Amino acid sequence: QVQLVESGGALVQAGGSLRLSCAASGRTLSNYHMGWFRRAPVKEREFVARISWSGGTTYYADSVKGRFTISRDNAKNTVYLQLNSLKPEDTAVYYCAAALSWTTDTRAYAHWGQGTQVTVSS
Repeated sequence: QVQLVESGGALVQAGGSLRLSCAASGRTLSNYHMGWFRRAPVKEREFVARISWSGGTTYYADSVKGRFTISRDNAKNTVYLQLNSLKPEDTAVYYCAAALSWTTDTRAYAHWGQGTQVTVSS
């Protein structure tokens, strides 16, 4: 079993930056592809970014491409999401998740963290 804990969420002004972290315990993350998802108020959970188990391949939602960067440090069992040029519409709870499949389908992600709140003020 993999336990995931996100951190780094905060209240920031539009145009600001944050770095979210997702620390794992229980099993090594190097066996998993990792994803970041978010859920804004009264909206469905949506895919944000994903990274392959090795870190060699990444993929982003169009809405965050060029502004967000996903990375991982398997030695530290941690995945990161750098958020730059934040917009009010980026306000959401951000979740990290682990999957054995290379996909954006949330159903393939078997392990989820509890989420961290990002609020962007205008």
